[in-house]
Amino acid sequence: MKKEKAIPASLAKVIEKVKEHFPNDSKLQQMFEKCFVNTYETTLKPQEDGTTFVITGDIPAMWLRDSAAQVRPYLIAAEEDKMIADLIDGVVRRQFKYILHDPYANAFNETTNGKGHQEDKTDMSPMVWERKYEIDSLCYPIQLAYLLWKSTGRTTHFDNAFVQVLNNILQVWRVEQNHEDESPYLFERNDCRQSDTLHRAGKGSKTKRTGMTWSGFRPSDDACLYGYLVPANMFAVVVLGYASEICRKVLQDEVLAGECEKLSSEIEAGIEKFAVLHHPIYGDMYVYETDGMGHYNLMDDANVPSLLAAPYLGWCSFQDSTYLNTRRFLLSRDNPYYYEGKAAKGIGSPHTPDHYIWHIALAIEGMTSIDASDKYRILEVMKHTDGGTGFMHEGFNADRPQEFTREWFSWANSMFSEFVLSLCGYAVKGSPLHKSLQDGKKV
Repeated sequence: MKKEKAIPASLAKVIEKVKEHFPNDSKLQQMFEKCFVNTYETTLKPQEDGTTFVITGDIPAMWLRDSAAQVRPYLIAAEEDKMIADLIDGVVRRQFKYILHDPYANAFNETTNGKGHQEDKTDMSPMVWERKYEIDSLCYPIQLAYLLWKSTGRTTHFDNAFVQVLNNILQVWRVEQNHEDESPYLFERNDCRQSDTLHRAGKGSKTKRTGMTWSGFRPSDDACLYGYLVPANMFAVVVLGYASEICRKVLQDEVLAGECEKLSSEIEAGIEKFAVLHHPIYGDMYVYETDGMGHYNLMDDANVPSLLAAPYLGWCSFQDSTYLNTRRFLLSRDNPYYYEGKAAKGIGSPHTPDHYIWHIALAIEGMTSIDASDKYRILEVMKHTDGGTGFMHEGFNADRPQEFTREWFSWANSMFSEFVLSLCGYAVKGSPLHKSLQDGKKV
């Protein structure tokens, strides 16, 4: 991890605000500074065309999901720093180019260099690093474009490319409402673990129409057990609402706004009808995945979108009863990926070793908690599970945090930064977290 850039005054100002809020916690001050500047120092690569390429950290490719989450905390600085706003604008425009190239791909190369998983049996191209279709890969760019508008007031990125991107996304999501009969998407990988490929000759598990839209893979890049990934569909409903607002207020396009709202209503109705289960212990709760034919997967994954992140994403309020029931399940041993160890307890992922908790999940748990003491408990856990590095990681051993995956994982560092900033009363304008903090100040 090589430092390459001087830190802009706007980012330094944010760091000072955190130091002022936690004046007696030198470890937190040092960790926040390291994690907050990590994305800026090591992963952003401005391009000659004015776009910004963002590597995920230790992998030299740009994930649509990760890149949006990596730069998200910088929107706070972008409110008053045009240079930072331009960098984020460049990320958005880069994401638009990639979606126009292939809306089914999740990760891309900096150039048409043919790197990545070119041997996969799908419609690969030299620009694509990996072509695992994940709903959230199309959600995150809309979210980032919307939050850039709300944070800075700029609307220049809502251009013809944005309209093309939105139409492409609507088309894909409509087709994938009937994946079984209409989808052109197939994916197979040879000589790999089962979670890295889709069975039935690349089609994935069978699904019935529900109104929801199908996803081949989770945000962990692991294959879905059942094709309707509920938290990703929740996220789709939210960003379609964002897109509708953009169409009406910026583009003055009532027709496109109406298309967004119609699809959003269909997906939302599908979630409420097919993805809510009455649990004998927890009551009405959301399932992680379903196929529309009576099969359910009761779990959560550390990667966002997750069920735990539902109010953070904007699907529901932080005190929604069905969410709180779901949360009690997720933060219990009934969730197969909830782990308790000597150093920490929290949610992990089948993507990483058993008994490994994710810092991203801890950050989400903290930001969605309505209990202040719980938030600070989680902060202490994160401070003491850095493995002595001052950085966050992918997963860490719940008993021995010095054992972890991915030493350089920018997304986790950004999520930690956003959590700490929320404890200081700062959040990205336009986000559910910002609204929650503002409402708290009014009480």
